[in-house]
Amino acid sequence: MGELVAIGFWLGLVVIGYIFGRAAEAKHYRSILSREKAWLHLPSTSLKTLLDPARPVERSELVYGNVVVSIDYFKQAVLGLRSFIGGAVTSHETLVDRARREAVLRLKESCPDAHEIVNLRLEAMAISGKTPGSVASVEMLAYGTAIYFAK
Repeated sequence: MGELVAIGFWLGLVVIGYIFGRAAEAKHYRSILSREKAWLHLPSTSLKTLLDPARPVERSELVYGNVVVSIDYFKQAVLGLRSFIGGAVTSHETLVDRARREAVLRLKESCPDAHEIVNLRLEAMAISGKTPGSVASVEMLAYGTAIYFAK
């Protein structure tokens, strides 16, 4: 009987983690979408050349944005199952997508007067959990060169 209570307890935690994790993820996506719309005027590219090379450049600067996004218990449980079964871990794809988009937004927010961002690069790193091989969080760093054209 005690084993059933323990299983029910852990199953309840997974369900609660799923509900709250999905709600937090949906809220973060809404924030990302609204901020991406606000920053459409600032183009960013991985090219090393300017989008409009004819315009004179007043100055340029290295800019960056980074974020650490933690993995909720539900995603950890799915990852545990996937390690036995194999295949794509789609639950983690949204985690990486949110981290990437948030890092780029933070980069753009760090240079509000820039005219464009060139040589945009992304770096990702998994932050290990308590047990060997587990992932507790993902850090994403976006960096590039902010270009300010002469008036």
